[in-house]
Amino acid sequence: MTTRIINRTRDNVVCERTEVAANLVRRVRGLLGRSGLEPGQGMLFRGESSIHSAFMRFEFDAVFMDRDLSVLKLAPRIAPWRVRGAKKARNVLELSAGEIERLGIQVGDQLTVIDDSGGDGDDRQQ
Repeated sequence: MTTRIINRTRDNVVCERTEVAANLVRRVRGLLGRSGLEPGQGMLFRGESSIHSAFMRFEFDAVFMDRDLSVLKLAPRIAPWRVRGAKKARNVLELSAGEIERLGIQVGDQLTVIDDSGGDGDDRQQ
């Protein structure tokens, strides 16, 4: 099953290959141990309002969203050993560095989750 993130406001694909960190183990591990993210690749953290880049070996972008996946805050090019968060955020999408700018993502954009297993996986965070 492939999970994609779509920007409904801009009518474009934000993340073609999204890993969903829906459980504690995946959230704790996150992107640790990787050497980077390719364009079109990312990780969605459900139920989170902040992230850190401790022990990371590369920069990445982060998109902070509310329960309905509306963009609240953008954090481009987060360097290793940093912490970022957003009030009222309940979901965070980590992307390859530079993707926020390249894709034109802006605060207020409405994103959605699509599971390519046969239906709209718009299963917004409860």
